[in-house]
Amino acid sequence: MSESQSALDPPPIAGEDAGAVEVLRVWAAPGQPQQVCLRTTWKTPAAWGLMLVDVARHAALAYAKEGRDPAAVLTEIRGAFDAEWSHPTDSPTDLSRSG
Repeated sequence: MSESQSALDPPPIAGEDAGAVEVLRVWAAPGQPQQVCLRTTWKTPAAWGLMLVDVARHAALAYAKEGRDPAAVLTEIRGAFDAEWSHPTDSPTDLSRSG
């Protein structure tokens, strides 16, 4: 499947604000670790913590549209986050490419 067939559409802000930049892209394939591309956009790394919580809340809202309880979804996400933090199932690798 090509990127154009499987990539998400950019959000409205991408076309509305010339200063908007993509900061994170995550790809997943069955049975493989996720592949992540990111930009260190913010001066403080703590901003990533805020963004990751916002992403979890967006995921909870998306699951709510499928009939799931958003609070239960957030609890499940937090549990997996804490478990992965304590006992990582894999290690990040540098996937950057030049050219």
